Amino acid sequence: MGMEAVVFDMDGLMFDTERVFVEAWDYAGEKIGIGKAGYMNLKTLGLNKQASEAVWREEFGDAYDVEALRRYAKEFISDYYKNNKVPVKKGLYILLDYLKEKKFRLAVASSSPRWEVERHLQDAGVLSYFETLVCGDMVENSKPAPDIYLAACGQLKVLPKACYALEDSKNGLISAHRAGCVPLMVPDLWQPDEQVRQFVAGIFEDLEKIKEYLEKLEN
Repeated sequence: MGMEAVVFDMDGLMFDTERVFVEAWDYAGEKIGIGKAGYMNLKTLGLNKQASEAVWREEFGDAYDVEALRRYAKEFISDYYKNNKVPVKKGLYILLDYLKEKKFRLAVASSSPRWEVERHLQDAGVLSYFETLVCGDMVENSKPAPDIYLAACGQLKVLPKACYALEDSKNGLISAHRAGCVPLMVPDLWQPDEQVRQFVAGIFEDLEKIKEYLEKLEN
């Protein structure tokens, strides 16, 4: 059976946003008195808002102002994007053009809220490549549960086993694997461990390398 679709994660895969989040949480943490909290980004990679909050509670208890933390982080991020375009990862445009030319069906499965996903895709000029977006605020269970990938495949009307899932985080890769998709990894902040190496179909330096891999499979 041939592969028919490719589902992309967003943060850390298509865009170099994870580093912006690290700076935002450092800024917000210092503002509310818990110190630089950028390291929490690595602990919550691939999780939606609800699942992330549980990890933050585990780390800091209830001894901090969640609303203020979020407000300062959002302030930092809004300010950043007022002055900077979303940083696009190497090979994104090349890979998208190739997939479009080869008639792959494309979707996004991101733990970020829909407004953020749409804004970043729009800013980078790539929104039109994707048939459907499934976002963190649209599924009940966050990555690493398979919900978001099952929903994306369902909307594309493609079986998971005929779908590549492109990811950078452990939670995202496990989610794709549990859904029955074929996971391909481009590491960002997190490097693959033994568990992930056992089930990913490939680990690539950048998105352009994925294009080269797919070309080889074709020949």
